[in-house]
Amino acid sequence: MKQLIIIAAAGENNALGKDNDLPWHLPDDFKRFKALTSGHKIIMGRKTLESFPKALPNREHIAITRDTSYQPKFPCQIVHSLENALALIGPEETAFIIGGGEIYRQALDFATDIELTRVHASFEADTFFPEIDEQAWELVREDFHPADERHKHSFTYLTYKRK
Repeated sequence: MKQLIIIAAAGENNALGKDNDLPWHLPDDFKRFKALTSGHKIIMGRKTLESFPKALPNREHIAITRDTSYQPKFPCQIVHSLENALALIGPEETAFIIGGGEIYRQALDFATDIELTRVHASFEADTFFPEIDEQAWELVREDFHPADERHKHSFTYLTYKRK
């Protein structure tokens, strides 16, 4: 069965980032992101793609942009709508939506799961994660991670399934 998983980290105020960068550094969350997305297709907006210095290894990149002449700095599939991106996902495949804010908003109607890292602080941001509708989504797992010498902020991994 096709799985479309939204994966994101967001502050208590749903902050995702500012100036195309993350407002925190959480090494364990990066490891989790890599473990979950490795071997799968990752779908993102153009700005998210441009925030990477190089392609993420062992993942097939699909970037959405309205710019029909856009040339990415590394090999990836370019499409011009979320629907076009979803058409590239096979019936037995798992794909991840990895940002940014507008792509997350559009993907909420299509996603089967949400893997959200809730960072326990509020941040100044220019991009935000959409509100999760508790009528449509069930929280099925919570895993708290305290702040420590490598993580300035505590955070919780939240797993939601569509009801």
